[in-house]
Amino acid sequence: MITKRIIPCLDVRDGRVVKGTNFLGLRDVSSPVDLARYYSENGADELVFYDITASSDGRKLFTDILVETASTVFIPLTVGGGINTLADFDRVLKCGADKVSVNSGAIRNPSLIGEAAKRYGSQCVVLSVDIKRVDGTFHVFAKGGREDTGKDALEWIRFGLAEGAGELVINSIDTDGVKGGFDLPMLRAVCEIADVPVIASGGAGCAEDFVKLFQSIPGVDAGLAASIFHFGEVRIEDLKKLLASHNIPMRI
Repeated sequence: MITKRIIPCLDVRDGRVVKGTNFLGLRDVSSPVDLARYYSENGADELVFYDITASSDGRKLFTDILVETASTVFIPLTVGGGINTLADFDRVLKCGADKVSVNSGAIRNPSLIGEAAKRYGSQCVVLSVDIKRVDGTFHVFAKGGREDTGKDALEWIRFGLAEGAGELVINSIDTDGVKGGFDLPMLRAVCEIADVPVIASGGAGCAEDFVKLFQSIPGVDAGLAASIFHFGEVRIEDLKKLLASHNIPMRI
């Protein structure tokens, strides 16, 4: 049986890890280098590194911080933020990333997904989708959750999969930072159409939320969280032991 993954997320702004609620009200947490090293040494299965203002600022991702962060970890590293071209893919991979996450750049240029999959392989292309309910339907948001694209999220995901995206990160803006649990209805809808690994993001408030996630939606491959790990509310080692005790396969 394939083990489930626990993935801390480093949202980086101006070289520091930050965290907010519903993608707003960001506060400083720590150095991405220090946090990455800590998670790499304490049971995280992978890491996600997002330069969260690169797209909205119209600039390239901070490569110096990324290089230093990548050099400290010995687990898979997914990197996103300001990924708009194949040259951005190339640059980030050369900085030490194992996978590249595309979001706003793919919305602006949908052909980027297929072009990247052909050049680097589908396993390298992660489609990250920021989703929020608008009038009862799931909409795709861009620029760090600031801009409603009007796109239907499930249709956009179907397109990304057809183009060759090898993994999905599903970010629920409605539950982000609220700590009320993962957005199970949204994730269930995505898993019904996805044939690649799905990473659930947004809403984890306690260890039991991960138990509920994996038991309720077996199709979810990984749980991603930030604040509960960053602020020491949940230790990854303890979380994995709890999940294993519920017969959820874990790498311990």
